[in-house]
Amino acid sequence: MPMTQDDLIAARTAWGDALVAISKAFEDGGIDAARVLAGDVLDAAYGYDLGPVLFKPTLSGGAQTFRTTKEGALSYFVGHDDTYPDDAGFAIREWHDVRYEEAASFVDGDVGMWMGWAFFTDKDGNVTQADKTFGYKKDAGGNVKVVLHHSSLPYAG
Repeated sequence: MPMTQDDLIAARTAWGDALVAISKAFEDGGIDAARVLAGDVLDAAYGYDLGPVLFKPTLSGGAQTFRTTKEGALSYFVGHDDTYPDDAGFAIREWHDVRYEEAASFVDGDVGMWMGWAFFTDKDGNVTQADKTFGYKKDAGGNVKVVLHHSSLPYAG
């Protein structure tokens, strides 16, 4: 089943909506609610069932820079994990909106890649920008899964 540009847009939109939902779950129900939802999001959106996911979070470093397992990604998103003591929980920072600007995308067969900017707006209207690259693969059921997620802060110069 071939990947389409519409698949890339839908996957990106769903990712942003999920990030906002995890923030809301944290606001309403605390870390336990956020952790459950984040785990569900990782199962639905990421291809950990296909193999290691190439995930480089925005705010990670040292020996824990890369998160190729679901456990590492979950910690990055919600923190509160002694295995990853530097994780503050990116998804629980009271995000209220995510929007994107595309630099470029590539689709070939059941694989698609997207690169551009993500803008995260918090509850006070403050915007954080990140440089993003997502790689997607359709699984056997035709579901679009993230298999590459690279994020960094813009170059400051």
